[in-house]
Amino acid sequence: MEKNAKIYVAGHTGLVGNAIVRELKDSGYENLILRTHKELDLTRQAEVEAFFVQENPEYVFIAAGLVGGIKANSDAPADFYYENMQIANNLIWSAHKIGIKKLLYLASACMYPKNCEQPMKETSILSGYPEVTNEGYALAKIGGVRLCSYLYKQYGDDFISAIPANAYGLGDCFDPDKSHVIPALLLKYHKAKLRGEKQVVLWGSGKAKREFINTIDIAKASIFLMNYYSDEKTINIGTGEEISIMELSQMIKRIVGFEGDIVCDLTKPDGMPRRILDSSEICKMGWFPKVSLNDGLTELYDAYLLS
Repeated sequence: MEKNAKIYVAGHTGLVGNAIVRELKDSGYENLILRTHKELDLTRQAEVEAFFVQENPEYVFIAAGLVGGIKANSDAPADFYYENMQIANNLIWSAHKIGIKKLLYLASACMYPKNCEQPMKETSILSGYPEVTNEGYALAKIGGVRLCSYLYKQYGDDFISAIPANAYGLGDCFDPDKSHVIPALLLKYHKAKLRGEKQVVLWGSGKAKREFINTIDIAKASIFLMNYYSDEKTINIGTGEEISIMELSQMIKRIVGFEGDIVCDLTKPDGMPRRILDSSEICKMGWFPKVSLNDGLTELYDAYLLS
């Protein structure tokens, strides 16, 4: 990407999108096009098409979407499917219609099958059913990835897609009804510490394993791929390291300074038993993650205390 190129970041107020904007600015890209949801409703096709015609961006990063944890996804699968499918279709097709130079669509690791072979290779997509607790979201993300691939093959559009591991980082959502596991646990332990509680209840058995990646690393990888990757195949962005939810909980407990016990609520779902990406393809290209989980969690908790 040229430093003066017009770059549109969809979802710039979100967790990953905000990190991409920060990294673009730090890297010398200043000609950025940004719109809030109030300024542009990405679920409305006519609005999105008009925006693309008017602004005529050269490059597009798609980090927009309706996101949430297990509870939110389980409670509103229709919302998660519809909104994310609309956003993907509207943005990707509008970009195709005006002939932009390149597009990166960011998907999600939850789109892999529930019982996928681990670590999960890009070739395993559509080899089985996704985890039921986030099926609506997963299917929408699969649709966005496949549309990029179809446009690449049919029209020669340089539209690529990537699948980050579980994202966390500065700007994370600490709403107990919407947050993902890391901010949810940080908030839970922080409140328990302030109240002097003797224990914290952890959803599920704690045995499920996950791979977490800081949004700084996702942002750097996204710009790296935009500059150096072109293929119809989606590509994973991960750290290559996994941790059980119990181990993560213990790490957060230590960082927060909570001294009570951890009790598992076995009536709550674990979700997918294990989820780690095979990120060997992007690593072969020369990209590697830099932020350790401990450092990233400490930075996030410090930022929360200052908010």
